[in-house]
Amino acid sequence: MDQPPTDDPHGFRRRGVLFVLSSPSGAGKSTIARKLLADEPELVMSVSATTRPIRPGEVDGRDYRFVDLDRFRQMVADHEFIEWAHVFGHRYGTPKAPVEAELAAGRDVLFDIDWQGAQQLFQIAGGDVVRVFVLPPSMEELHDRLRKRATDTDAVIDARMARAAAEVSHWDGYDYVLVNDAVETCFAGVKTILAAERLKRSRQTGIIGFIRKLTR
Repeated sequence: MDQPPTDDPHGFRRRGVLFVLSSPSGAGKSTIARKLLADEPELVMSVSATTRPIRPGEVDGRDYRFVDLDRFRQMVADHEFIEWAHVFGHRYGTPKAPVEAELAAGRDVLFDIDWQGAQQLFQIAGGDVVRVFVLPPSMEELHDRLRKRATDTDAVIDARMARAAAEVSHWDGYDYVLVNDAVETCFAGVKTILAAERLKRSRQTGIIGFIRKLTR
């Protein structure tokens, strides 16, 4: 098994973090996730499987694993998912095997999932999960952001806004809540949370040997 990467001068080993980012559509979660991945070499993205059609510019296996409904149902039946949910008429799920492989190699895994997925993941992985919810500064601002993206019809935007209100109601199921007034400020907050969670004593599995050496 690969040793976890570390820049700690004492060579402490630690357990990986399952780092969840959730937000209503348009609140900036995906932008923050991309910036985090570019800035954190020990962090890898969990690639979800989905039944929704591929969009222009997306790459199968990078953005999502695109599967048909029958294949998705079979993956559910075979217990291949850590979590899965039905969102906007399509199914999304996190394959279990790739996540377990990354954790075994000592890397942290980033999840871009909704509150249902976050809840399921926490029920399975408990203390290894860190849940961050990103709020928009206002619902009016969220609506403006969705319109400016120019990727959805008015009907879809209305549906996303209706769902946003329901998603925000689950804010108290998260460990941290941030307001995305400005991307850079919110991103700095997310990075601080990740750094602090990596340093938690409960994750520093290699510290016991160091303490024994100190107390000989």
